[in-house]
Amino acid sequence: MNIVTFFYALVLLTSCNGQTTKQQVKTENIVIGDTVMELGNNIMVVYQDKKNVYWFGSWETGVYKYDGKTLVNYTTKHGLLNNRIDEIKEDKLGNIYFVSASATSAISKFNGNKFTTLTAVPSDNWKLESTDMWFKYSYGNTGKVYRYDGITLFELQFPNPPNLSNPFDVYSIYKDSKGNIWFGTNPVGVCRYDGKSFEWITEEDVTEFRNEGANGVRSITEDKKGDFWFNTEYRYSVYDSTTLKSNKFYTRHESIGGLDGKKDSNLDEYLSSVIDNKNNLWFVTYLDGVWKYDGTKVTHYPVQDNSVDISLFSIYKDNNGGLWLGTHENGAYKFNGITFEKFEK
Repeated sequence: MNIVTFFYALVLLTSCNGQTTKQQVKTENIVIGDTVMELGNNIMVVYQDKKNVYWFGSWETGVYKYDGKTLVNYTTKHGLLNNRIDEIKEDKLGNIYFVSASATSAISKFNGNKFTTLTAVPSDNWKLESTDMWFKYSYGNTGKVYRYDGITLFELQFPNPPNLSNPFDVYSIYKDSKGNIWFGTNPVGVCRYDGKSFEWITEEDVTEFRNEGANGVRSITEDKKGDFWFNTEYRYSVYDSTTLKSNKFYTRHESIGGLDGKKDSNLDEYLSSVIDNKNNLWFVTYLDGVWKYDGTKVTHYPVQDNSVDISLFSIYKDNNGGLWLGTHENGAYKFNGITFEKFEK
C-alpha cells in the first residue's frame, strides 16, 4: 500500500466512525413519543410555546404535542414523571416544564429531545428574581411552593397568614405588571410577595366559598386598569408601599355582581379567567359555559356536547390571541369568533 492509499483509507475510516458515533448519540438522546390521531378526553390545560407548538396536558394520559400537522403523546413510558399534568410552563431557552399534583416533590423538564426530572430541595431561600420560575407544589395542604432559578428547584414553605393557622394549598400563581408574585390558595385567601414581604387578602369572597370552600382561588387576573380579579365577582384595587394610606394595601369593589346580572347567582365564582387582545375579560365556569365582560356588559357562551353543558376547567390565550378551553371529559375547545368548538386535528 503506497502512502496516498494509506492516508485515503485512514480518512475514510475516521469519517465512517464519526458518522456512527453521531447516530448513536442522536438515538440515545431523542425521545420518540407515540403519534396519535386525537387528544384524550380530559385535557385540563393548554399551552403554546415560543415556536408556536401547542401542548395539551391531561389528567390521565400524559401530555400531547401538536405542531400543526402531527399529534404526539408523551407518557411515563417516555420519561414523563406523571401522567397527570396540572401546569405547563416554558423558560427563556425553550425548555418545557410539566407539573403534576402528586406525592412526588419533582417536576418534569423537556428540552425537545428528552425528559429529565427536577427534584426539589427544601429551603427557606425566598427571593424574587426576574428570571425565576414559580410552580405550584403538590396538593396535600402543605402550604408550599416551588421556585426555580434555572439550576436548583427550591421547595419553599409559606409563613402562616395573619390570624390564620389553617393548612392550605397553593392553587394558582401569577406575576403582575410590576413583577410581584401572587399566590391563590385554598382556603386562606391570596398572598402578594414582592421579594421582601408577604401581604395577604383574606376577605370572605376568597376564603369562604359557597360550595364549602372546595373551590379555592384558582384564577388571578390583572385587568387593563391594574385591578385584580380573584375568581369571584369582586374587583380589587391594589397599592404599593408608596401609595398606601391605610392598614390595608387594597380596596375591594363589588364590580359586576353575578356574571349573569342576578344578585343571587351560582356564577359568582369561576374557575379560570383571561384577558383577550381587546381587553375583554373571559371567565370559565364549571357547568355554565364561558362569560365575557367588556367593561359594560356580560355575554354568555354556552359550551355543550349534544345540547348538554360540559364540565370546564381552564381558559388559555395563545400567541395569536386565540382562546382555548380545557375540559374534564371532552378534550380541548377553541373559540372561532362566534362559539367554542371542539378541537380536531
